[in-house]
Order: sequence, then C-alpha cells, then structure tokens
Amino acid sequence: MKIEDRYKHIIKWFEENMHNAATELEYNNPFELVVAVILSAQCTDKRVNMVTPSLFKRYPDARSMAESSQEEIFSYIKSVTYPNSKSRHLAGMARALVENYNGVLPHETSELQKLPGVGRKTANVIASVLFNKPVIAVDTHVFRVSRRLGLSNGKDPLAVEGDLTKFIPEDRRAVAHHWLILHGRYVCTARSPKCHLCGLSPFCLYYHKTGRADLHKGSTC
Repeated sequence: MKIEDRYKHIIKWFEENMHNAATELEYNNPFELVVAVILSAQCTDKRVNMVTPSLFKRYPDARSMAESSQEEIFSYIKSVTYPNSKSRHLAGMARALVENYNGVLPHETSELQKLPGVGRKTANVIASVLFNKPVIAVDTHVFRVSRRLGLSNGKDPLAVEGDLTKFIPEDRRAVAHHWLILHGRYVCTARSPKCHLCGLSPFCLYYHKTGRADLHKGSTC
C-alpha cells in the first residue's frame, strides 16, 4: 500500500470513528492549559486532573503563580512525576508570562517555546488545542502509533512530526494529535496492543508485519 493511500484510509477511519477527539486534560483558560500540559510530561492525564483543581484554585492566573515560590507550588504538585523540576518550570513560566507577555499566553509556537518548561511538543499541543494551529505534537503515544501504523519510519519525534505534517491535510492536523494519542492510550498500547479490537488493523503495517493478522485470522472481532 502506498503511503498516501495508507494516510487516506487511516484519516477516513478516524474521522468516522473518533470525530470528537479532544484533550483529556481539564482546564478553563489558556493559562490552566499550559500548566496542565507542563505537568502532563511523562505523567498520566488522570493524575494531572487530580492535582490541578486545588492548584488552579490557589493560582487562578499567571500573576498569582508568579508571586509564589517554587516550594509552595511543589506542595500542590508533589504527586506528579518530577515535581521538583516541574515546580521550577511553572514558577519560571508564570514569571516569564507576566514579565514578557503581560500575563497573556502568546499564540505562536516560537514564542511559546521561550517559556520555561515549554518545549516543541508542549508548544505544539497548546497551539493546536487553543489556537487551532496546523501543528502536530509528537509525544510517546503519537510516536509509537505513527510508526506502527506505517505513517512514518522516522527515528525521532521531529522526523515523525515532519512526515505527519507532510501527509495530513492542514485542516486535520490539530485533531490528528488527539486521534493518535487516544488510540495509543487505549488501543495501540505500548506492551499489549489490542490489535483484535482495532479498526485500523487492515491498514496497519505493524499488524501485518508481525504476523498478528494471521494470528487473528477468522476472529469475529
């Protein structure tokens, strides 16, 4: 199957079966989203959503967080992964927002990446979710699923992002991140992918190359 055809079939399947795909992080405004995305690095959205209600109550905006200390921020997020570095990043991000952007989150990924704790992936998530920018964030789920499906053979996230950006239509890129991350989170899992339940199996390179197609031949699933 040509890669263009693979993309066509996979995008069509996602459009028909996951048309309401969206981030599972809970937030009410741009500041809350950037905080949640920073906290979500190598941490589950479920855990982040458990931590953020009290954090957002204490820090409803960048200015209130900028006036706080790393130590106090840590006390609210200590149950997430890497709380020391994340509390430092949050404190620095809030101060940078206040000092350089008057507390308003910038729209451009190049500006977002100037904020402490905001790398390329985080900037792309924020830009696509908040501002519907045609960018694709490649996290571990997106990287794994893209390579398994045969959407990319890139060896690193930047290479995979390049392939996805090349072949996914501009108006579908923002949602494509959610398609791939949710598929990776619940179906195409790292250790035990649920190939027998996956509607993308007919188009999946991994499914056919690993012999799973033969294993599940004749299955009613």
